[in-house]
Amino acid sequence: MDKLSEKYLRARKIPSTACSGCGLGQAHKAFVQAIDELNFGIDDILWGTSIGCSGRQTFGTWKGDNFAGTHGRVYAIARGLRLAIAPEMKIVLTVGDGDAFGIGLNHLLHAARTNTQMTVLVCDNLGYQSTGGQYGWTTPPGVKTDSSPYGMYEPNWVQSGRDVLNIIQAAGATFLARHVSMEGRPLVDTLKKALQNNGFSLVHCVFPCITNFAKNALGSRNSVNMFNWVRNHAAPLGQEAGGREIFWRTGIYHDASNTRAEFSQSVKEKTAEIQREVSG
Repeated sequence: MDKLSEKYLRARKIPSTACSGCGLGQAHKAFVQAIDELNFGIDDILWGTSIGCSGRQTFGTWKGDNFAGTHGRVYAIARGLRLAIAPEMKIVLTVGDGDAFGIGLNHLLHAARTNTQMTVLVCDNLGYQSTGGQYGWTTPPGVKTDSSPYGMYEPNWVQSGRDVLNIIQAAGATFLARHVSMEGRPLVDTLKKALQNNGFSLVHCVFPCITNFAKNALGSRNSVNMFNWVRNHAAPLGQEAGGREIFWRTGIYHDASNTRAEFSQSVKEKTAEIQREVSG
């Protein structure tokens, strides 16, 4: 175990049961690194997870308080917890692309609408890999999966001028960003900014799946090829030109940190106002 793991993670959860070569560990470690660099302790963080590869691999790893939600409902649980816990305590969530952009999208939008303090790290392996490798909401066009053997043909949430981050921004999120998992330092720095927002923050992080995605899309479980494929289809915002096919524009999309009232603070202030009126 390295120093970060010893400080923040439960030894019985290490090593992870993730598939060999999985990139999820890069995203998870970046989140813990950001927490450490902001000098948060175990008791400063409440960590929530949900279903799928991301939920299974990160649930119960944090030494402090944890919770798990059913598929797509973790944001609703987090909003309730936000009202119950101390305002200085941070809620962080590690969820998958289905949890965030599929079945959970409606709940996620309401968390953004109300600007509820939570930092959501969407760990995206480009489909439903824990159930066999079916295509999902962010599977790139033309990619073969177990359920799209002739290539993914449905519109997805990140291409063709259609970006789910724009929808979440319109709903009211105050911090939004996207990275791929091998962007170590930029990803850590972005997560630090997200954690410092007293409101709703979401960081979309694409990571390589060797077991199902690479086998179907690239015809091989060669992890080096898979990592290079993800890296070569990403570019920083504003640097998309150059002849490469770019699936993911990376960097900070929207930063309106600490410009709107946070949900639990608004509820408590309104409740106190009503109590004063009722008591005369």
